[in-house]
Amino acid sequence: MAHWILAAWICSCAALWAATGAGPARVDKVRVDPKSEQIIQGALKFLATQQHADGSWGVSAEERRYPNAMTGYTLMAYMSAGNLPGEGPHGKEVARGMQFLLNSINESTGIYGDSAHGQYMYGHGVATIALAELYGQTRDERMRKKLQAVVERIVASQNNQGGWRYRPVKMDADISVTVLQVVALRAAKNSGLDVPQRTIDDAVKYVKACYHPGSGGFCYQPGSSPGFARTAAAIYSLQVCGLYDDKWVKDGSRYLVANFRDGQEWFVYGNFYAAPAQYMVGGETWERWYALLRDTIHKRVRADKNDTYRWDPSGRDGVGTVFTTAVFTMILAMPYHYIPLYQR
Repeated sequence: MAHWILAAWICSCAALWAATGAGPARVDKVRVDPKSEQIIQGALKFLATQQHADGSWGVSAEERRYPNAMTGYTLMAYMSAGNLPGEGPHGKEVARGMQFLLNSINESTGIYGDSAHGQYMYGHGVATIALAELYGQTRDERMRKKLQAVVERIVASQNNQGGWRYRPVKMDADISVTVLQVVALRAAKNSGLDVPQRTIDDAVKYVKACYHPGSGGFCYQPGSSPGFARTAAAIYSLQVCGLYDDKWVKDGSRYLVANFRDGQEWFVYGNFYAAPAQYMVGGETWERWYALLRDTIHKRVRADKNDTYRWDPSGRDGVGTVFTTAVFTMILAMPYHYIPLYQR
């Protein structure tokens, strides 16, 4: 697919957001510096060496439990640097990863895979975000029916509070699973799929119920304690629902700035949300955030042979090298503006 089609897709998203009252993407001064460019390309080369024959990703024992999620994260990393199915230096890897996710979908149930782990809504959300972005940028009609099925599963699994939990049923809810379903629904809606507005409205109510007035942060569940990753997930959820300048978003953004520290609990996972959230806040907030996060990511990187780069897991983020590398690569590449979902 030529890049002019991608440009047209971004313009169509801008028109949609304008119709819903959201402004266009803010112009910022953040650029990918030469060192980051070298690391990004080397990390994508490394991830290519880790892809399995079936198109999936996941090497560590923990990653292999959730191939749909790991494949979704890795596809987002490739897309963030402009790679699409059959296009770009890693178009082949993207095409194979996309096909793995499509092959995993049970069209009658809207669930990825037949195992218990295949029904895990965390992985369901990540995989659907990646597929929705790929569909929006390629308009590959082979994807639409299956993608609509997984979106309908998300809608059907929303609980009475407006959130989601780990299983695809109407039960409990928490912010970490809810954010992925909300982002997946927004990506699907942007790509032209049917998403009920009531589902989005109820999700916003749940996210706001997790707000912690005393700190400006957000909690894992209503009434619990606030945290960095929870706050990042919450304000990102509100932003993709169109609440870019909401008081809760501004409070949460300030909470993230005040509570950022390298090595904190869920650092990688939290910044998967914090980076796009601060990106959409824009201005000096994004400029300072990206510089801080970029320098932290550079300090952690490990250079391997053949000009490849990777990041190893640590602490509570000990999922695996593929997960960590995919997330940090995506963050470094965000100033390229290739992913429509991350445009305000």
